[in-house]
Amino acid sequence: MLTHIRELINDAIKNNYAIGAFNVENLETTLGVVRAAVKQKSPVILQVSERTIEYAGLKAITTIVECIARDEAGKIPIALHLDHGRSFRSVAECIDAGFSSIMIDASEMPMQENIILTKQAADYAHRKEVWAQGELGAVKALEEAMTMSQRKPFMTRPEEAKEFVEKTGVDTLAVAVGNIHGVIKLRQGANQELDIDRLSEIHQLIPETPLVLHGASGLGPAQLSAAIKNGIRIVNMNTELKLEFIGALRKNLHQDPDAYDPRQVFSPAIEALAELVGKKLRALGSNQKA
Repeated sequence: MLTHIRELINDAIKNNYAIGAFNVENLETTLGVVRAAVKQKSPVILQVSERTIEYAGLKAITTIVECIARDEAGKIPIALHLDHGRSFRSVAECIDAGFSSIMIDASEMPMQENIILTKQAADYAHRKEVWAQGELGAVKALEEAMTMSQRKPFMTRPEEAKEFVEKTGVDTLAVAVGNIHGVIKLRQGANQELDIDRLSEIHQLIPETPLVLHGASGLGPAQLSAAIKNGIRIVNMNTELKLEFIGALRKNLHQDPDAYDPRQVFSPAIEALAELVGKKLRALGSNQKA
């Protein structure tokens, strides 16, 4: 069932675990994530990006999520979230479409400009009783910043995080602490490092603000556990899911090149995606919490 993200996060804080936020693009990926949540008895966040909205249409993808949350999930709580909204228009459209959480991503802007745009989005969201997520610091892809030392200038500064939250009023804050976006890190098997000391300092300065870890594809259980202990309450995963789903499709078509029924091709890919998401939910400690 669709549930306000507030309820999911409050329970995660109370019971010291994190909620998985998984990007979905269509019916099949939505089914895969939700079926995993049902099997694991886990709350989950379904998030869509601006590119997905351009691909599927806002009304279509919202309706898919609403129907699957109602008909497949039963009493499993599911929140709908806008991932990396780049404009106030995107934020407003998703709020009006029934999302309970939006992200306004102005992290590439100078801090004061980031604060202005984020506060504008947060104020509008709060008038509609919707949660707002901002981002401070920039989560780079591996090709943009290869080493930890190269990523450090883009990481979230703890003292600025406190100022940012106070001035914008965001409900959740996405932080850059060594996490990496993109597919290159997975294809190259890059060793991802999280600056847990930096994360801990941020959490100590804004202990009431749930923190969000973007670019979490490929992180191991030990890294995720350390992040959760230091204030991470939402963990975003996207690239790893795409690779799993498309990999299963390629395998199916290779094994049966004469296949012509979309249901025959997509069903194993949905199952593969659900299996991967189930592993992630267990690593986050959210299984058996719904």
